[in-house]
Amino acid sequence: MKIVENIKAGDIRAVSRVIRNIEDQNPQVREVIKELYPYTGNARIVGLTGAPGAGKSTFTDSLITHYRNQGLQVGVLAVDPTSPFTGGAILGDRIRMQKHAQDSGVFIRSLASRGALGGLAEAVDDAIYALDAMGKDVILVETVGTGQSEVDIMNNSHTVVLLLTPGLGDEVQTIKAGIMEIADLFVINKADQQGSSKLYQELQKLLEMSDFAEAGWKPPIMLLENIQDSDRFFTKIGEIKEKIDEHYQVLVEKGLLERREKRKAMVKLRTCLQKVVLAPMMQELQDSGRIESMLEQLVCKDIDPYSLAEDIYAQYKD
Repeated sequence: MKIVENIKAGDIRAVSRVIRNIEDQNPQVREVIKELYPYTGNARIVGLTGAPGAGKSTFTDSLITHYRNQGLQVGVLAVDPTSPFTGGAILGDRIRMQKHAQDSGVFIRSLASRGALGGLAEAVDDAIYALDAMGKDVILVETVGTGQSEVDIMNNSHTVVLLLTPGLGDEVQTIKAGIMEIADLFVINKADQQGSSKLYQELQKLLEMSDFAEAGWKPPIMLLENIQDSDRFFTKIGEIKEKIDEHYQVLVEKGLLERREKRKAMVKLRTCLQKVVLAPMMQELQDSGRIESMLEQLVCKDIDPYSLAEDIYAQYKD
């Protein structure tokens, strides 16, 4: 398939076209992903998450520079809120990270969340495959910033960085919502602002009560201050990048990388089963009109949903 060869050769237009088709749920793109899949698994994937206003885009922008200074190829998938008018991403990729727009070693793409829970678009995992096969060494996935429901970033990343900012009013709620359990690295951004010490202490207490024996890594808490001092800010981002790299090495050395890859594979398999098996079944029930009578049965309590699902499955499995 020519488009697959073009993607493997690093053709930006080919990758852009495939990602657009992935977002549009073009059925033909499935065959492209099938052919790309054997050429994936080489990129390191870093998830960047946190509440809106935490500074994820600015953080990502500086992180790209550090990886590029190492000569690494970087891909960025920035998941944005969906426009209610066009269905597309509200924020544009070139607007977010202008200084990297002309860098051939960086591919940046905004994806629309389109109502997907967990802060990620459904298209993200297939888009990661495309960037991986393209030859990107590092892929940064920046979530939409829904705050407390972004835990599915762990299913797409090797390392998850959680950015928190004092003064937003939801620091403790975000921590307690379970999102802290998926973070491999905490970054308190704007740490020179009031409330950062309290936030740091809250994190420390919660980390002290947690057991990281199975994870093989205790998440560090990094402080990031004063973006106005650009040199110091950039240096601190470099220190955070070193911790991200260190975490990945721990995964490799302790044999934990394979565990994360299997978790990602399980989530992807479930998603594919829903698309390949469940979605066509539901479509057929709707097209035939049978779904309406089934719903009436459920509403009237003539049958329970489990029994109905079992009956449907029995009809299709043969």
